[in-house]
Amino acid sequence: MNRLDEARELLREFPVVDGHNDLPWALREQVRYDLEARDVAVRQDGHLHTDIPRLREGGVGAQYWSVYVRADLPDPVSATLEQIDCVRQLIDRHPRDLAPALTAADLVAARAEGRIASLMGAEGGHSIASSLGTLRGLYALGVRYLTLTHNDNVPWADSATDEPRAGGLSAFGRAVVREMNREGMLVDLSHVAATTMRDALDTSAAPVIFSHSSSRAVCDHPRNIPDDVLERLPANGGMAMVTFVPKFVLQAAVDWTVAADENMRAHGFHHLDTTAEAMKVHRAFEESNPRPVATVATVADHLDHMREVAGIDHLGIGGDYDGTAFTPDGLSDVSGYPRLIAELLERGWSKSDLAKLTWQNAVRVLGAAEDVARDLRVTRAASNATLEQLDG
Repeated sequence: MNRLDEARELLREFPVVDGHNDLPWALREQVRYDLEARDVAVRQDGHLHTDIPRLREGGVGAQYWSVYVRADLPDPVSATLEQIDCVRQLIDRHPRDLAPALTAADLVAARAEGRIASLMGAEGGHSIASSLGTLRGLYALGVRYLTLTHNDNVPWADSATDEPRAGGLSAFGRAVVREMNREGMLVDLSHVAATTMRDALDTSAAPVIFSHSSSRAVCDHPRNIPDDVLERLPANGGMAMVTFVPKFVLQAAVDWTVAADENMRAHGFHHLDTTAEAMKVHRAFEESNPRPVATVATVADHLDHMREVAGIDHLGIGGDYDGTAFTPDGLSDVSGYPRLIAELLERGWSKSDLAKLTWQNAVRVLGAAEDVARDLRVTRAASNATLEQLDG
């Protein structure tokens, strides 16, 4: 049996729990949620990285669907609700393949049924509009993690890609983390500044996650995780889910992306725009400036380092499909996970290690957050503190 066949066999027993997929945003941008126009029951090559046939090929057993919205929208809370509605519509349209999931037990049940457990994560604290009541409302609607920031700061937390303002987490930011612990919502530290990571680890009573981040020691991009933070994951119980985005995993791609982003802005596009018109601009730039290409091995290099620093019990996968214009060679869409597992097998990773990476760690961390919440709800009332009260 070759390595790829071994990988596929392992994924049949321990499928991938992927921490971050932006399909709902892509559906919003491309077809304004017309799910007939982008029917994910059939292959959507050329339009999307994600559809059900390729999720099956990739051995995906659970997916955190990102309900991300841009921070500059006039009403990000309403837009987040529309994203949640999109995920619900997808699940309702495809009940044989997608199972709604809120708990670790739901993940296990979906796997037993041969369905893909579908969870939701909100990407960016702007989605709660500095309101703990809104945070609880998102949890009640099924959101199971909140990424504390996206690319811009929020009033109570610093982003990795913005000018520092809060110095990490403010007093209200720490209240957000504590309320997430009480609800059972995972604290996601992708996108946040290293100071915010450290403050959140100091504050959280539950395991944290990085839903789609890689190693800063391997690729020096502020979106990645410094080693001192990775070293703290064993004590916290959390996990770092490696991402595939070339500009976060390959140093040459970091430098190229700076120039490509400047070109996008010069043509009047947001640098994260993946609409057809924006991609024409991207492709024209790439023709004149060949893009450095990450590979499966590039991602595996990050996992090798992260395993050395954090340990195998604290790793996972968060590809960021449909949230990036470019993908590594060999990981072009959600069917590619077996190639990554095959590469790790070739590097000597054991099957027990890979079972933790793909399935077991993510199930454990979600269950641990539920356990913490169960205890906290007995001893702590819901907080109605406001940004003004705590931060002045």
